[in-house]
Amino acid sequence: MYEKAMHPEDITRLFVERSNAGDAAGVAALYAEDAVMAYPPGSRTVGRAAIEELWAAVLAGRPHFVPEESLPTLISGDLALTSTPPRDGAGARAQVVRRQPDGSWLRVLDQPEFVPVSVE
Repeated sequence: MYEKAMHPEDITRLFVERSNAGDAAGVAALYAEDAVMAYPPGSRTVGRAAIEELWAAVLAGRPHFVPEESLPTLISGDLALTSTPPRDGAGARAQVVRRQPDGSWLRVLDQPEFVPVSVE
């Protein structure tokens, strides 16, 4: 049984811990069954099973993730918007999370990489 995210911001910490352990199933457990992830760039991965498959492929390369400071969380009822600025300062990361009946939180929408297009 995996530790549950009891606060929206817990998901970022748990994501880093599980990713660095190479645990794709543990990463996928942070997402709702119907979650949508905007990754790989330019496409979408839909559903927890597809997200687990994606993370299994990503984590096979043994990347190392470093925790990023969370920006203030915006909560409205059972929904929350979490975000972190990437360490390289380019773009942003944003997630919508939903409170579960047991009080824990799961990601429902994940935009892990967003780089704004410059308007010239």
